[in-house]
Amino acid sequence: MNSAPLTHWEPENPDFWARQGERIARRNLMISVLALMLSFAVWMVWSVVVVNLPHVGFRFSTNQLFWLAALPALCGATLRIFYAFMVPMFGGRVWTTLSTASLLLPALGMGFAVQDPDTTYPTLLLLALLCGLGGGNFASSMANISFFFPASQKGGALGLNGGLGNLGVSVAQFVVPLVIVGGLFGVISGAPQVWSGAGATKEIWLQNAGFVWVPAIALTTLAAWFGMNDIPGARASFTEQAVIFVRKHNWLMSWLYLGTFGSFIGHSAGFPLLLQTAFPAVEATQYVFIGPLLGALMRPLGGWLADRMGGARVTFWNFLLMALAVAAVLYSLPSADSSGSLPGFLGAFLLLFFTTGIGNGSTFRMIPVIFLTEHRRAAEGKGAQVNEQAVRDANKEAAAVLGFTSAIGAYGGFFIPKSYGTSIAATGGPEAALYVFMVFYCSCILMTWWYYARKNAEMPC
Repeated sequence: MNSAPLTHWEPENPDFWARQGERIARRNLMISVLALMLSFAVWMVWSVVVVNLPHVGFRFSTNQLFWLAALPALCGATLRIFYAFMVPMFGGRVWTTLSTASLLLPALGMGFAVQDPDTTYPTLLLLALLCGLGGGNFASSMANISFFFPASQKGGALGLNGGLGNLGVSVAQFVVPLVIVGGLFGVISGAPQVWSGAGATKEIWLQNAGFVWVPAIALTTLAAWFGMNDIPGARASFTEQAVIFVRKHNWLMSWLYLGTFGSFIGHSAGFPLLLQTAFPAVEATQYVFIGPLLGALMRPLGGWLADRMGGARVTFWNFLLMALAVAAVLYSLPSADSSGSLPGFLGAFLLLFFTTGIGNGSTFRMIPVIFLTEHRRAAEGKGAQVNEQAVRDANKEAAAVLGFTSAIGAYGGFFIPKSYGTSIAATGGPEAALYVFMVFYCSCILMTWWYYARKNAEMPC
């Protein structure tokens, strides 16, 4: 591996790409995927931990538990606003190394805190906020990878980085239930807790939910430092990047990405507790990893479809399916006249996770195309030099927009589980929240069609 700064980078040149560009880009992508997967795992680990807290002696209300599940997303979304601009300011290699190493704080902190049921609620809130460090990393990671690949391959590369990175959610929800049943690190990890529920008791090591990630975080930090590269010409100050705030399509795409990624991360955070609340006889942790796994795996497919069919067309039909999936969730919930349908509930959520993955890939493919088209239109007929500068400016703006839209989208990780908690506290069920989500998806359908998908749209893509 060679971490030396690159002196020349021209991915749109076929000769350069074949000779050395692709090899370097693929290596950086591989390390980025590993770092991002760990980031998502740490970000969403509370979604599994909160389900177990009442069973090991922590006395919190359902609404308090939803707060713990929601706060990492709130912090991560806010951090993304700042992280979106960090790669052009500091370089992808340095920032990936530092941001990956920062994951040690919540991983170690959680491991120590959950061993004692007398740990205060504010302490757990602080640790939940620190888990948001993992959420912030997505913005800088996607911005960084967007510089490495030619326009024709950005959709697939961003889909792989985001999709395989998103797998961290499913990995956390699959791995944590496995590692907490034994003393994974022996006496180093501390004594077990007594889990009680459903008339049974057992020993668990809930601290392993944090400690299990520490070795991988340390190794990936070293891999980022010694194996990644900085891109020449990708540096830009915050002032240069801040032009995106006056770009209309930055805000439009932020709204659409809130609908896709916001739904993915929000339902990932809220689904375990929602399932347990709606169907209390079900052991929630047996099923919850499947939805995020499906959503993460579909993200590369969404980017691939958008590369071939057009991002706007894929996004339009995808939002339609998302609205139908929410209708199916509503139909399957228990009510005064029905005990509900667990298979229908799980199937509807699987469809919802499927569509969030497709939409994540297709919307992120739209962004580079939109800004490249906008800058090329402005440079049309002004000579080769102006056109080359237009491409560079488009890439910088698109990278910043990718990061900023990911920040806005991540707020869904807070609003969705919190909406469930508020709806249940106010009305006794999650139906009110689900109706709000359906109306929101309809607004995304109309926005996609009007600006991007219809005939003679302002910015077809």
